[in-house]
Amino acid sequence: MNDAMTGMLHVPGARLYYEVRGTGPLLLISQSGEGDAGRSVDLVDRLVEDHTVVTYDRRGLSRSTLDDPAQRLTVEAHADDVHHLLASLTDEPALMLGCSLGAVIGLHLALRHPGQVSTLIAHEPVAPRLLPDAERTHHEQELREMQEVYRRDGLPAVVTVIAKLLGISLADQETEPDLTPHPFTPERTVNFGFFVEHDFTAILDDTLDVAALKNTPTRIIPAAGRTTPRTVFDHRCAQELADLVGAGLETFPGGHNGNLTHPRAYAARVRELLSGA
Repeated sequence: MNDAMTGMLHVPGARLYYEVRGTGPLLLISQSGEGDAGRSVDLVDRLVEDHTVVTYDRRGLSRSTLDDPAQRLTVEAHADDVHHLLASLTDEPALMLGCSLGAVIGLHLALRHPGQVSTLIAHEPVAPRLLPDAERTHHEQELREMQEVYRRDGLPAVVTVIAKLLGISLADQETEPDLTPHPFTPERTVNFGFFVEHDFTAILDDTLDVAALKNTPTRIIPAAGRTTPRTVFDHRCAQELADLVGAGLETFPGGHNGNLTHPRAYAARVRELLSGA
């Protein structure tokens, strides 16, 4: 494992913690859920030989602190954080892997800061606005109900519900061997609660200009996990994105969290797709 360069970046309304490892073209990973800079360490380990990999804590998670803890989060603010982070590290267009919420952040970045990201792998974006109206309304209500489950019954109950919504089988999920353990530490527990309370609301309030994605200069590569059921929310969003931008839906190992459960095969797939970028 290469030593990481770490830093703190002041951005509007927050301080952003980030890590940089490896050599080669710059690849920023925007993680899913409550994941912070260290959550995708097994994946990063397999990309640093030929990429300079940047990971970070989204604002409000772990070491990335908010100037005002009561501020209302938006996906646009998350995208602007990535914009400022990339601008501090490179003058060249970067590569980006966005997973789940991270994929939605990447889509906003492609629209708000054209040309800053040359290629975006958008793995199962949780973006209800990509869906037809009735389906969108249904899934937005599911997100609201999950917030209520969390407030009423706590973390274990809502983790189960989220897994079902995203097609993740917690009981018999396949994984590669020798993964770095990520137990629910007190910090991760706090992060998960923040994610449900604040980032869910950001997703519900999202104003993504879906039609404009067809004209962005960023090459968008829609992707979905091999084991993600075709009918669940996240896969449907990925498929609608693929149809919108006129690209094939690329398949990745594992399911919604394939970057965590299958880091070796996932890294190989990332490298394969980016080699033609």
